[in-house]
Amino acid sequence: MANVRKKKGVIGILTGGGDVPGLNPAIRAVTIRAIREGYEVIGIRRGWAGISEMVRDKKADNSQYYQVLTEKIVNKAGRTGGTFLHTSRTNPTRIPKNKVPPHLTDTYKDEVNDLTPEVIKNIDFLGIDFMIPIGGDDTLSYAVRLYQEGLKVVAIPKTMDNDVPGTDYCIGFSTCVTRTIQITNSLRTTAGSHERFLAMEVFGRYAGYTAMLPTMAGAANRCVIPEYEFDIEKLTQLMVDDRYKNPSKYSVVLISEGAMFKGGQMVFESQVKDAYGHAKLGGIGDLVSAKLKECSPKFNNNKPINVINQKLGYLVRGGDPDAIDSVAPMAYGNLALDLILHRIHGRLVVLRNGRYDNMPIDVITGSKKFVDIEKHYNVDRLRPYYKSFEMKPLFIMTSEME
Repeated sequence: MANVRKKKGVIGILTGGGDVPGLNPAIRAVTIRAIREGYEVIGIRRGWAGISEMVRDKKADNSQYYQVLTEKIVNKAGRTGGTFLHTSRTNPTRIPKNKVPPHLTDTYKDEVNDLTPEVIKNIDFLGIDFMIPIGGDDTLSYAVRLYQEGLKVVAIPKTMDNDVPGTDYCIGFSTCVTRTIQITNSLRTTAGSHERFLAMEVFGRYAGYTAMLPTMAGAANRCVIPEYEFDIEKLTQLMVDDRYKNPSKYSVVLISEGAMFKGGQMVFESQVKDAYGHAKLGGIGDLVSAKLKECSPKFNNNKPINVINQKLGYLVRGGDPDAIDSVAPMAYGNLALDLILHRIHGRLVVLRNGRYDNMPIDVITGSKKFVDIEKHYNVDRLRPYYKSFEMKPLFIMTSEME
């Protein structure tokens, strides 16, 4: 029977970066198991922002920065999407002067400040023995920093882009692929009714997994991804051919937000950068759509083909998790707890080749994860290879690490 009378320690858990379906099931899994094993669980609100901004005073109202989690709280949220702990893209190593918390302005006066000393003190103030951050490579890169500073950290990978190194799977990816397929299928009726191209921009800053998997599943004829600069005339010719062969006279392309024309650059909505140095991507779908229409007469008897242009954006991020994003986060949460119960830290829980495992946490900052073009992407056909699936994991394209 679990020891619930004597507190064994305190676990802090947070979610950072973009929200995805599957975060709440992961929080639920950690919390329920931890409580039954005799731990207290503190949920940090708004990612690294909460632990950076709180006040170290027992009389202060820090309810906006953290809360003690109970089974009742996590059970209610555990079946839903998003994150009830909320999230942010705060990077404690790069806090602008105008965003330094009021109670710290006398200490941190530089234009950009590293609040890591305050984060460490705040973690100690809360009595946290182990931290479990859930996030993508940006959020988890700071977890690596805390581990290097001597804190006990076990990380859980989350991102729709599925590009955290070391793992084949990140929370949110399956629901993103599921929604992309569903929405594409919904728009087919309009594309076919008007005999148009259907061009859809999907997430994927540096890695093209969110375009590759739906295409592989039959949602699109072609996809263009960040790992390969594409020729717009080749894409247009392929799309015209696909449209001609389709009895309903339409064809579909999925466009990663980080995709680039040959000799071009990434397209940004603005040059304003987040705390991790990323400007907001967006707009490549608009450009590809315009160019497809412009180039189409060359391959269509001098007649232009109109384009239905849709950016999926938050439509694939919101709502409830699918089956995999309900089960995998549960497993990840329990994996993290297993490590903590054995007093093991400095690890990233992972799924590799169909098996749950863990890796050294510094794999997050020590490598990058991309689609292997040679193995998985046919540059002549601008779509995935449909071969060599034997002994591959569920989502085909692995972390490519030995």
